[in-house]
Amino acid sequence: MILHGICHSEGAKPRGRVTLIVVLISLLLGACVQPEAQVTGVPTNEPEIIEETPVRVIDPASEAAFLSIEENGFAHLFLFRSHDLAFARITSGDSNDITPAFNPERTRIAFASDRDGDWDLYVMALDTGEIKQVTNSLQYDSAPSWSPDGQWLAFETYQNENLEIAVVNVDTGEIVPLTQHPASDHSPAWAPDGRHVAFISTRGGDSDVWLADLDLAGDDRYQNLSNTPFASENFPFWNRDGSQLLWSSISQTVGFSGLYIWNAAEPNRSAHWVGDGSIGTWNAAEDRVLAAVITANQTFLTMYDLEGDVLISSLPLSGRVRGMTWGSAALPQPLPDSWTQAAGQTPGALWSPIVTPGGDVPNQRFTVVPINDVQAPFPQLHDLVDESFNALRQRVSQEAGWDALASLENAFVPLTTSLEPGLDDDWLYTGRAFAINSLMSNAGWMVTLREDVGALTYWRVYIRCAVQDGSLGEPIHNAPWNLNSRYDLDPRTYEQGGDYAPVPAGYWVDVTFLAQAYGWERLPSLPTWRTYYKGARFTTYAMTGGLNWYQAMQELYPVEALVTPTKVLAPTLTPTNTATLTPTKRPTRTPRMTFTPSLTPTITSTPLPPTATPTPPTVIP
Repeated sequence: MILHGICHSEGAKPRGRVTLIVVLISLLLGACVQPEAQVTGVPTNEPEIIEETPVRVIDPASEAAFLSIEENGFAHLFLFRSHDLAFARITSGDSNDITPAFNPERTRIAFASDRDGDWDLYVMALDTGEIKQVTNSLQYDSAPSWSPDGQWLAFETYQNENLEIAVVNVDTGEIVPLTQHPASDHSPAWAPDGRHVAFISTRGGDSDVWLADLDLAGDDRYQNLSNTPFASENFPFWNRDGSQLLWSSISQTVGFSGLYIWNAAEPNRSAHWVGDGSIGTWNAAEDRVLAAVITANQTFLTMYDLEGDVLISSLPLSGRVRGMTWGSAALPQPLPDSWTQAAGQTPGALWSPIVTPGGDVPNQRFTVVPINDVQAPFPQLHDLVDESFNALRQRVSQEAGWDALASLENAFVPLTTSLEPGLDDDWLYTGRAFAINSLMSNAGWMVTLREDVGALTYWRVYIRCAVQDGSLGEPIHNAPWNLNSRYDLDPRTYEQGGDYAPVPAGYWVDVTFLAQAYGWERLPSLPTWRTYYKGARFTTYAMTGGLNWYQAMQELYPVEALVTPTKVLAPTLTPTNTATLTPTKRPTRTPRMTFTPSLTPTITSTPLPPTATPTPPTVIP
């Protein structure tokens, strides 16, 4: 009773479902599990003949990979041919298509999409491009994985404020739950033997790879394959015969981040590292791995053999990879019309800079301009980036349902203002950066996920959606990082700069992803961030424009202002009456008016700091 055992072990009530489950068991396992061969005849003394498994030879021209790649704030499906390194978009529009998966016959791909307003599963026929909807619910459904007989899909679904794993019949749409656990269970990978399902779960504290043996019951059914404290695993993927399992890992302490391969024949041995990558997939011959490698603000596509040797040069992509599948498929020639139409579309620019006319700025330097209706100490940005911020702010409001960027911790910071220690060369001084209000994390409207890239630590910021009916945002899959737990009087969490927090419920918007689509880069934390909270810089984004910090500063200030040995003090509310050696009628703290861009605050007789609007906007909806 495989499915019955799963429901029972997870705390479900199977009594009213026994008849339905027995029927579904026969459907699920009738084709997935073949009966053992019966031995007949009598033994002989003849030597046993062992047949070697023939080596699979695959025509490289027949190999096709389908990837979900983000561009302009949306994720679309792309066809990638490894033999000529060519990309072709096959879906388009203002919707997202993610997590493609080949069926066993390589004639269809399943994927998840929000094209109808909610996240559901779809199946596309490769010969015609025709798309069929499989699930139709308000809940989030994604990450499909085919059963060996091609009749069922295992997938992740958001149920009872938590990600769980279920199976759905491709033809009838009938759904049967597989897990009911308070942890986040997602990213299932159905093994080719039909008796095992690999998935990602936080039931051990952080995100690990777990294996469910459908022939067992109770707690013995589940085995933690990766078991890596302070590392997050994702995207398990079986090879074609089920002898090896590939997954990605992001390590926060010791070890290497990247792609790992676990050998099913040696289940007690640790997985071995193959190469860098945030997600990977096998080819049809099972001798190469296609991998997406994420750097701080860029994603590349590369390929390894099983020894870790790089086979192709890294190909830059327009954004993150939200899923991939690779195999030998007989694609029609010509390709379906819907694919050709999508490939011919060119995404338009999300914003364009507009230089504000007027102003007397020497040496063709730029100015800072106000950003309207934004609460910040100095609500101004560089004249070349303010349009991008306004467009990003509007997009975040649309995706999250509320104006999350109406209140900023910082925008432009004048040269006369001191920041925290270690931030003397911060990008906020250039006018090309902004910092989201970090107080939203204390109010439960923002969470951060830690992502280490090499020796540097970066952060992925999520904003909670105002509407929690599934029409906005997505569930968070992996455990976020709680920076405030360092204050829990635990030496371990203090030394490591925090600890993993439970996966929050609800639907969220990935602000880091949207910011990168509009040209804003996340900044690395300072080396001291574990003991210095401000050094994490988890809410700061900069539009560098290919400049270094010194070059960006010269767009606003003359060189003399940047090499002044004595730091210029910020204006105070009252003049200082400190005696000086040389009598003068002016205060010793004279503002350097020529060293600040136009439209920045100046010293006047009224000792009040400048504000953008008389009444600050509401921050939390």
